[in-house]
Amino acid sequence: MSAREDRAWLLVFAAWLIASAATLGALFFSEVMELPPCLLCWYQRIFMFPLVLLLPVGLFPFDPKVRRYALPLALAGLAVAVYHQLLVMGVIPERASPCTRGVPCAEVQIEWLGFITIPLLALGAFAAIVVLLLLARTRGPQ
Repeated sequence: MSAREDRAWLLVFAAWLIASAATLGALFFSEVMELPPCLLCWYQRIFMFPLVLLLPVGLFPFDPKVRRYALPLALAGLAVAVYHQLLVMGVIPERASPCTRGVPCAEVQIEWLGFITIPLLALGAFAAIVVLLLLARTRGPQ
């Protein structure tokens, strides 16, 4: 592999590590801490969980086209995470929430350091994955 491919591989690998940590975190919150996920959390899981399987398929052997398949999932997840975070912050009114039954989407179940919530963690993970995949796209082989 060339130096450009090595950098792209490392960036995709880092995206996989973040997706894996986010997936394990989501499973920890729901299965160990027994926090029920809201509807928007389920949508975010739908976009995050496949990344854990998709990204390593493109790593061994390295296939630069894996970014084409992973980036739409990460962008869609980022859009849902942004909407969820705005809902939690109160920027979007709660009546615009898709959560009609079960756990309200605007409910804060965990708040670390006074501002870190589960939706913010998801937003950070999706944003980091998008950035890494975009960097791999521009720095990797065309």
